[in-house]
Amino acid sequence: MKSKAKNVDQYLNEVPEKRVKALEKIRELCKEELKGYEESMVYNMPSYKKNDQIEVAFASQKQHICIYILKHDVMLSNAELLNGVNHGKGCIRYSNPEKIDYRLIRKLLQETVRSDNTIC
Repeated sequence: MKSKAKNVDQYLNEVPEKRVKALEKIRELCKEELKGYEESMVYNMPSYKKNDQIEVAFASQKQHICIYILKHDVMLSNAELLNGVNHGKGCIRYSNPEKIDYRLIRKLLQETVRSDNTIC
């Protein structure tokens, strides 16, 4: 989804209705777990940065909801948990909002905060 939203609230008003609750829950998790991170719109998607580095983002794409976890060590250390989940080097994709594993997302966010590694 190409967005011209200036903030995350505007972004959430633009997404397809069937994805709104899921994206609001992801945002809620980010706000709970990413203390000290700045929420902003970067690359037309909600992003969370610390020390001017984007570490987490999410987006409503054409075919799926995507959560970007940009610390590669976090994704690597959770490879077993990501088995069977559509994912890439730094992202997790869910084509069905009802199948989003919020516990997994929370765990990845918590590990992002603890990680001292740089982003990929």
